[in-house]
Amino acid sequence: MTTPMTMAQKILARASGRDSVKIGDLVWVDVDLAMVHDSSGPRRIAGDMERLGTGLWDPDKVTVISDHFVAGNDVTESTIQKLTREWVARHGVKKFHEREGICHIVPGEYGYVRPGMLMMGGDSHSNTHGVFGAMAVAMGSTDMLGVLCTGRTWLKVPETVRINWHGKLGRGVMAKDMMLHTIGNMGGDVATYMAVEFGGEAVYALPFDERIVLPNMTTEMGAKAGMIEPDELIFVHLERLGVPRDSYQPVYADPDAPYVRVENFDAGALTPLVALPGKPDNLARVEDAAGTKIDQAYIGACTGAKYHDLAIAAQVLKGRRVAHGTRLMIAPASVKALKRATGDGTLEILLDAGATLLPSSCGACAGLGGGVLAPGERCISSTNRNFPGRMGDLSAEVYLGSPATVAASAIEGRIADPRPYLS
Repeated sequence: MTTPMTMAQKILARASGRDSVKIGDLVWVDVDLAMVHDSSGPRRIAGDMERLGTGLWDPDKVTVISDHFVAGNDVTESTIQKLTREWVARHGVKKFHEREGICHIVPGEYGYVRPGMLMMGGDSHSNTHGVFGAMAVAMGSTDMLGVLCTGRTWLKVPETVRINWHGKLGRGVMAKDMMLHTIGNMGGDVATYMAVEFGGEAVYALPFDERIVLPNMTTEMGAKAGMIEPDELIFVHLERLGVPRDSYQPVYADPDAPYVRVENFDAGALTPLVALPGKPDNLARVEDAAGTKIDQAYIGACTGAKYHDLAIAAQVLKGRRVAHGTRLMIAPASVKALKRATGDGTLEILLDAGATLLPSSCGACAGLGGGVLAPGERCISSTNRNFPGRMGDLSAEVYLGSPATVAASAIEGRIADPRPYLS
């Protein structure tokens, strides 16, 4: 009899050359794609790779994204960018993207990530690529060095948590609210070294840009990976990028897969939420935080500045202005998202409302570039983390909300419910 398996089990079984694997097994796996960026990549591993006397195991299976130090704000950052460019040229990396956007968005825009793939990423939110039905695992630079030199690594087969969202989201409620609810109710460490699968009709009703938020923020649950079983939306997305359907093998969990926990949530009962300063699981309803004065509203990061996020923010802001004394900073998640927003008038609406446009980079989400906070300032942000010091000074306060909530708050100069601004 065939042993029932989760998505993670099936992907790791294939990657380790086995018919099946059990929860807790230690397996050596072949990696399909490795991703590093300008902060986690060449500047950290180049010297060790030279001392080991190795090259890349397969330059065609490596992608390098320069997204943290874009554009270089000082000589140190510019030197890191130069080192990165020289390293990818020396090692023949063709999948190199500089100043094109964030490492969790750009590979998916080029069709590098496909269903059933095992990907290793040199950034904590590499889980994001699970939106394709892949297993994407975050690693530190030492482990990534081993992957880049050999194309292999070892993993423990994780337990899996299944989260189903049923029903239909209401007006002004976004995927960010789904994840804040999930993390706030289940806990910020509930899935440590586990995989998280998402399902239910509310998940599959989400547009692609919104689905990305779910696996992305499994990092804030402590997860090793976050995944959504692929459907026609994913297959068509890849076809538009020139990826044929016969070039990958989708993976689906068995009906009786051995989940360690199953949670069911009602999308219809969900309202806009915010995470209060300090932790992403510090949950509150937006109406309970409403009226809290803010200095800055920030729409940025892989989580909250994709094209759909910009479009929703524009719906809220159309014909309105940012409150006097409040800054609205927008850092699109990718240049492609920015171009689309430019082409259909979305960007014009945002700029007319008083927004300041920043580079398509990690930026203030990681405490870099424009938009970092001064001592004592308060910000509401569409990003995924709000730990003290994350976006600037340790004394600054960061609230997390959806792009719709951030836009509404920018209009009022205080935390505000987006629903009255959306028809």
